[in-house]
Amino acid sequence: MVDTRFHSSSEPISLGVVLSTLGRDTGYDSSRAAGMMISGAEELHLAGSDHIAFAAQAEYRPVLAETKAGAVIVHPSLAADVPSGSFAIVDVRPHDLFVDLLDRLYPMGTRDVAKGLLEIGGPAPYLEEGVRLGANVVLGPGVEIGRNTIIGPNTVIGRGVAIGRNAVIGPNVTIECAYLGNNVVVHTGARIGTEGFGWLGHGRTNRKVPQLGRAIIQDGVEIGANTTIDRGALGDTVIGEGTKIDNLVQIGHNCHIGRYCLIAAHCGLSGSTVLEDSVLMGGRASTVGHLTVGKGTVIMGAGVATKDIPPGSKVGGYPAQDVRKWWREVATLRRLNQRGLE
Repeated sequence: MVDTRFHSSSEPISLGVVLSTLGRDTGYDSSRAAGMMISGAEELHLAGSDHIAFAAQAEYRPVLAETKAGAVIVHPSLAADVPSGSFAIVDVRPHDLFVDLLDRLYPMGTRDVAKGLLEIGGPAPYLEEGVRLGANVVLGPGVEIGRNTIIGPNTVIGRGVAIGRNAVIGPNVTIECAYLGNNVVVHTGARIGTEGFGWLGHGRTNRKVPQLGRAIIQDGVEIGANTTIDRGALGDTVIGEGTKIDNLVQIGHNCHIGRYCLIAAHCGLSGSTVLEDSVLMGGRASTVGHLTVGKGTVIMGAGVATKDIPPGSKVGGYPAQDVRKWWREVATLRRLNQRGLE
């Protein structure tokens, strides 16, 4: 969700005024738009009557039909699926229009942690008893740190971040737009809550899509050195309780990782990947994003998941498939190669 602890929004504004400012007022019910006040953007399933949401592809249909959003930007193919209680803004380039609106609703921008640290004013950091800070630690406005947590030297924690009790945050770590639970361990050089990799107009403008979500790190998670966890684009990136992540892992925006997963070094999870509970990923394994890896699945080292994987699977190769089938294919290719050399 869009959290105003991290992302400052403008005052509520008339939808009609915003659309007119953007030059997008043609073809809409101008009287209804003028009377609708918008306070921010939100995901379809969380949006309320004062929010604007977004739906561009067929996969959004089930959630779109149930949304309570005041206004929804949709592709023409989804116009008929917008509930009667929501104002439909139909555009052939819905992504571009949505980004235009995000830039208008969140004019302060969300480019990096440094901006929040340079802001004047705001609530002072709150530290419970027993918190220990290393040399040169920087805490932004409104930071909250729980009892007996240790923060290593040169670590930077952006405004509004909350860290639970008995956590250990190593040196040279950066944390922004994030909530961390109790007993979390973050090793040297990790980056949590960084901007996700979202762009429009490839090859023409490469326009940045604002990254307005959060990173939620639940209790007992351990994050390896130099690992990067991007915050959500509009929703949250979530790392489930007890999950352990090795060094040099990249987790893209909007990923949801379940409880007690193990992710080895050099793994890469593209945006909106879902790992259910107890998934194990071997070194250099990866996913293409927008897919679900079922509970208890093992992805062998360097395996690449390109589609949903059922629970309890053991897969390997590229594209990832049942490991026994993969081994048979490798053996067959080896035999053919040996025959060719004879």
